[in-house]
Amino acid sequence: MTSVNTPEAGINKGTGFQADWLDGIRVNKSAVERRTGTLGGRRAVKKDAQIAYMLKAVSCIDLTTLAGDDTPGRVRRLCQKAMSPVRRDILDAFGMGDMGLTTGAVCVYHAMVEDAARVLGNSGVPIAAVSTGFPAGLAPMETRLDEIRRSVEAGAREIDIVITRANVLTGNWEALYAEVKAFKAACGPALMKTILATGEHGNLTQVAKASMVAMMAGSDFIKTSTGMEGVNATLPVSLVMLRQIRDYQDRTGIKVGYKPAGGIKTAKDAVTYLTLVKEEVGRDWLDPKLFRFGASSLLGDLERQLEYHAFGGYSAGYRHPMG
Repeated sequence: MTSVNTPEAGINKGTGFQADWLDGIRVNKSAVERRTGTLGGRRAVKKDAQIAYMLKAVSCIDLTTLAGDDTPGRVRRLCQKAMSPVRRDILDAFGMGDMGLTTGAVCVYHAMVEDAARVLGNSGVPIAAVSTGFPAGLAPMETRLDEIRRSVEAGAREIDIVITRANVLTGNWEALYAEVKAFKAACGPALMKTILATGEHGNLTQVAKASMVAMMAGSDFIKTSTGMEGVNATLPVSLVMLRQIRDYQDRTGIKVGYKPAGGIKTAKDAVTYLTLVKEEVGRDWLDPKLFRFGASSLLGDLERQLEYHAFGGYSAGYRHPMG
């Protein structure tokens, strides 16, 4: 297994606004819940396959700190952990000490981009900056566009943008398209992940339509949530968004990435999400170029579970520092 952490920017050039693509989108909530409800038990992953899935999950994490009390020191420690996310003795036990494992990216506020860049340098771990008035997305448009440009200038190679939720709640799809398209233009060479804040959209049909509009407008990834809503990533929402990604690929030939964020904290959760992704959109998405977890605490549990598989027991929590 190798770690690939240099996603190509601008993989989705988007399309014109296609209103007719939205007309037929209807989501059967009961069917979605039946599909996802037994996923963990029905698709149990064991032994070597479980180890492989957990290592893959590590490589797909956007290791994140988005706290009001973030400091340069905390960000530096987070970046060091991103470059070496699993203890070397654990990787050596699997014969993978030289695999070059890193996380998919480090995700920080704009104010911390330069601090992260000083640590990550040419490590191959990209910096993702949350932007456009994160987490509410209610700053003036020019302010939001300027924040994107400043983050890219400071060294961010990926931008996680926030949409105006009101456009989804009122069904103003053309306004949502224009907004996301403007954000994509401001990103320039940087990869753009569009945060939909799905927990605030009312129903799964709205989530599906917002996903499609965001991809039409050029989103390279679609992302469930900021991690700060009352409801963040869920398996039903993930199924709906993944099927829109599949539909968009069928229509355009373009592969768009997916990022569930918020509430994914255990290795078991991570394996379940990876299983769903594999089944719905295929093996190509089991790669940080097309799949990320937005997480801060997930890495700690993955490392603990890998240690158990390597040595038959768990060590104290302080031996698995997040940052």
